[in-house]
Amino acid sequence: MKGTIRVNLIFALIGFVITFLFAIRNNLPITSLTRGGIGALVWFLLAFLFRIVLGALEPLPKEKTGSGSLAADPVTGEEMRGARLDLVTPDESDELNDLLRPDADKTRAAGEQRGQVNDFQPLNPPKLVSTQDKDPEELAKAVRHLTEDEGGR
Repeated sequence: MKGTIRVNLIFALIGFVITFLFAIRNNLPITSLTRGGIGALVWFLLAFLFRIVLGALEPLPKEKTGSGSLAADPVTGEEMRGARLDLVTPDESDELNDLLRPDADKTRAAGEQRGQVNDFQPLNPPKLVSTQDKDPEELAKAVRHLTEDEGGR
């Protein structure tokens, strides 16, 4: 943050004076003091927020290292952590070669189809009520009865 708490207190005093002077014209002194105190608190918090923003906008100080390279850690003698990034990708050359072969796709697809055909069993749920043996008039009565219960739609 930029500055000290003294900056906040100066802003709070300025806020108190301005708010008190505007409030005293139309209010009682106690009411004006209360509103001045609230104004001082608001101005104090605004100054605090202003200091935070100024501190965030200020660039960080640059470290001087003489040679222009990264500074070494005095305890371990190693470079600073995070200075280098080593990435290693897994070796997938065999899988890539398999994908490039034209016979591999056919062989793999046929194997997957055989596995799916052998593993698949259709679901045959039991029927709760069979409508084949019922009289059409009884079915019509059942439908009428159900539509009457729904409010006569």
